[in-house]
Amino acid sequence: MKTAFDGLRVLDFTTTIAGPHCGRLLADLGAEVIKIEAPEGDMMRTRPPLRDGASTSFGQLNAGKKSVVLDLKSRRGVEAARRLVATADVVVENFRPGVMRRFGLDYPAMKEIRPDLVYCAISGYGQTGPSAELPAYAPVIHASSGYDLAQIAHQEEARRPDYCGIFIADVLTGTYAFGAIMTALYRRQLTGAGQMIDVSMLESMLSLTLSEIQAAQFPVTPPGRPIFGPVATKDGYIMPAIASERSFQNLAAASGHPGWVSDPRFARYTDRRRHWGDLVDELELWSKTLTTAEVQAVFDRHGVPSSPYRTVKEAMADPQLAHRDAFVEVADAGGAFLALNPPFRMSAAPVAAQPFAAALGEHTKEVLAELGYTAAEIGELSG
Repeated sequence: MKTAFDGLRVLDFTTTIAGPHCGRLLADLGAEVIKIEAPEGDMMRTRPPLRDGASTSFGQLNAGKKSVVLDLKSRRGVEAARRLVATADVVVENFRPGVMRRFGLDYPAMKEIRPDLVYCAISGYGQTGPSAELPAYAPVIHASSGYDLAQIAHQEEARRPDYCGIFIADVLTGTYAFGAIMTALYRRQLTGAGQMIDVSMLESMLSLTLSEIQAAQFPVTPPGRPIFGPVATKDGYIMPAIASERSFQNLAAASGHPGWVSDPRFARYTDRRRHWGDLVDELELWSKTLTTAEVQAVFDRHGVPSSPYRTVKEAMADPQLAHRDAFVEVADAGGAFLALNPPFRMSAAPVAAQPFAAALGEHTKEVLAELGYTAAEIGELSG
């Protein structure tokens, strides 16, 4: 079975998380992704966990890519990159706007070399505008997009904004970039023309605040208590999602409160929203008499959408993920580790992370030799 992107060549000039995530999705679908690294390598190569100097954080973001070292601060390094562009279908970069132009590797320059090139630029705020050249990482974007304070507004008490430990903006932006590249490649198939894609982390992050964008424009009375939140059990907490009339009716039956369906406090969504605190208080009189596992079993029998709170390690052990082959073993210089496959499957093409993560510059000789460079020239180009 051929891959979806069999024969597609991608030049990946990205570092850290957002751009590499996009590039890895392309590699997972079978594209030949050539990661262009500076002589010191992507900074993620130094991030833990480290085993014998090899980072699994880097590996899971770059599995399946070839690594080519080029010193883009040198004229010859840029020239080699331009020669590679002539062989490529897609370029992905996530430098600050203006950096690729200074290298002579921006879209107008590359378009002259390869007119049908799809060029994707990922940045914090977009390629133009008053904030375009500001530095940005995911925690900054979480704050600037309003996401962090919106999350606080859903809690039951005002407090200091949460510390950022999960880089949502990076993964989300990389995924949007992946989708945009798919669209541009489809358009190229129809017209034969390439184009530039400008992906903004700020706008990507704002896409998560759907209700909040509307509430910022029109007044919305908040519920009497956060509607989606933990419900206490005898030994912990469970998360039920009561998002429809059917799920509310199922909750009433599961917890032994059939009268809730006609209770004027809860019968209609608007009333239920206003009295949500009362609903949860009464629900917990029941749920606190049972363990989390027992509550989950009752909810499952009655079709109440819910889950216990799990650690990532516990989630990884879920038999459902094993059934779907959600993880693949990837090997690097430090041994083997598990990486997550894309969350979709295709009936006519394989979708999976490739089982290797390249060492820095591992494919420099192979790739540059294809362009006609001698061993001596390759040594000079890679710094």
